[in-house]
Amino acid sequence: MSKINDFFNKIRHNYYVIAKVVAFLVAIALVCWLMPRTGKFKYEYQLSKPWPHETLYAPFDFPIYKDYETLNAETEAAASKVKPIFVFNEDEMTAARNALFNAFDARWADKDPAYREQNLNELFAIYDSIENRGIVAYDNATSNLAPEDEVNIVRSKVMRTARYGDFYSMNGATEAVTRMLGHYDGHSDKKLLSELLTGALRQNVFYDADLTKQATEKAVSAVSLTYGMVQKDEIIVSEGAVVDAHTYNVLNSLQREYTSRSMSSDDSLRVLLSQIFLVGLVFSLMGLYGNKLHKKVFAELRNIVLLLTLMLMIVLPSFVLVRFAPGLIYMMPVCLLAIMVGSFFNLRLAFSTQVFAVMLISLVVPNPFLFIFMQLVATVLTVFSMSNTRAHHRFIQAALFVFVGYLLVYVAFTFLSTSEVDWYDVLLLLLNALFTLLAQPLILMFERIFGVTTSLSLMELSNTNTPLLRQLAATAPGTFQHSIQVANLCEEVLFEIGGDTLLARTGALYHDVGKIKNPMYFTENQHGAYSPHNDLTNVESAEIIISHVTDGIELAHKNHVPERIIDFIRTHHGTRQTDYFYINEKKAHPDEEIDPTPFTYHGPAPFSRETAVLMMADSIEAASHSLKDPDEKKISDLVDGIIDKQMEAGQFLNTDLTLRDIETCRKVLKKKLMSIYHVRIAYPEK
Repeated sequence: MSKINDFFNKIRHNYYVIAKVVAFLVAIALVCWLMPRTGKFKYEYQLSKPWPHETLYAPFDFPIYKDYETLNAETEAAASKVKPIFVFNEDEMTAARNALFNAFDARWADKDPAYREQNLNELFAIYDSIENRGIVAYDNATSNLAPEDEVNIVRSKVMRTARYGDFYSMNGATEAVTRMLGHYDGHSDKKLLSELLTGALRQNVFYDADLTKQATEKAVSAVSLTYGMVQKDEIIVSEGAVVDAHTYNVLNSLQREYTSRSMSSDDSLRVLLSQIFLVGLVFSLMGLYGNKLHKKVFAELRNIVLLLTLMLMIVLPSFVLVRFAPGLIYMMPVCLLAIMVGSFFNLRLAFSTQVFAVMLISLVVPNPFLFIFMQLVATVLTVFSMSNTRAHHRFIQAALFVFVGYLLVYVAFTFLSTSEVDWYDVLLLLLNALFTLLAQPLILMFERIFGVTTSLSLMELSNTNTPLLRQLAATAPGTFQHSIQVANLCEEVLFEIGGDTLLARTGALYHDVGKIKNPMYFTENQHGAYSPHNDLTNVESAEIIISHVTDGIELAHKNHVPERIIDFIRTHHGTRQTDYFYINEKKAHPDEEIDPTPFTYHGPAPFSRETAVLMMADSIEAASHSLKDPDEKKISDLVDGIIDKQMEAGQFLNTDLTLRDIETCRKVLKKKLMSIYHVRIAYPEK
């Protein structure tokens, strides 16, 4: 029993390493599964060219498979007819309803009991009306749905069709509360009911990706792969006849069937075992190389999964091409892998990953030596062309280098074999180079899937002419200028302590976009002595100030800002308090115990050095505007006081900042502020 416990303890303590190994094993399994294990079809043929062999008769009955374009079109048509599936969460609604009842009882305790029942009935009439209709949760997968689009909703194990617009959004539900309360008169405590309902409403309609995927897979699997049969001894193509589109498809189908039948079970097993060994060897070398020379990358499971996914994205389609159209293998954009790995990680890892991928593909291509030589030359040129990682034209430059590398090697090998240059092959190489231009959209796609952000996206997001930043500049100009100053400070600090300066700059530009909703409630956007907070309670003011974080997250999601940037919005105030209104509330009620919760940001606290530096720079830049006649001492005291207070509040505990790093942050921030305010350093007297 103790040995079993020890075994499970080891698994529990090493689950992350086990997960990495499993990722490699899955990759090995996929490669071995799709790798061709049969003999090669002995006939060569091309579309719209004469059949150069003797008349071909069907050696056995076989189906005619649909070509890729037809099958793909039918599959996409079947998948597009599947409606997204949403699930109604009854438990969420019931729990929130019970909590609402308890909250009402607690708030009504000091009010007139005569009107309790009336208000309670009105409260639940509105709540049940909204929640029964459903409040849909935001999901990136369904963000493009229009109100009139039909969806399937599962409630109480019964599926029905509804329009997406039939459900409330959270904002729509809040507006519905206000609208419904307007219909009540008399002794309704509308303010109380509005507060209770706004706090109690819960999203209870959730997009179910698994059910939708199952429905899509079912619809796609129903699409037939074939559209006819060829009988044994039937003439497929006569000698000298032109291979038209139909004949070409029949020949492809015969090749597919021929290769699947050409080996005995013993031979197939032997080939499979050999392939498992060779593929396992390649991935093992890749793992050893990565753990030795790229420890930071291979320390994260997400990075390994991304790396393997990019590799399989090139290797597996290459196997498909070799199986069904081996003549088109040189059209496969293998160098796309090096471009994408270089964009996500670094160029050294890009080169090595490309080499391992080429080793795998070379196991099945018709002329492996030529293939390997061409790919290695193209890989070196690709890595060289990608050295300027922040230039927008680098993808075009890489495509040009790839084509030139392929063409030179192809021409050299052609002359070596005393053959003539086939312009059809040159066209394939040109298409190969053009396909590498897909790197940019593919990078954006993988950024969304894996939650990573490349320098390409950060550069685009940091452009102050993006719609969201333009809206911030127009609606809250003071906040916009503050964000630019904070971005400059973050960039300077991270340049000194080490970190992603472009990421921090971009995050700083977006950290206060939530102030677009209520710009005049923030001092940097106010003009004159009047402040709208004068007409609000301290709790209401704190709620508006705190809400700029959640408003910013919502705006960022609507504008498709990456999660890495949204993290800066979430964490730039951490779990601190709105001290000004909290202190005012305590002064206004000196004899009461004030609950700090309404005055506290929801967090979380910063969890990276970039988000931690933003918190420092944001608070210090904002506070520096309150300094009168700033000098070296005032600036130094301000910086030290704010950072000390943030450290005491435990805001940097989840980051990897050292005390040395924080000390460097202080020095850089003081130096930059003195430059901004033109403060001279006070030299000691002789």
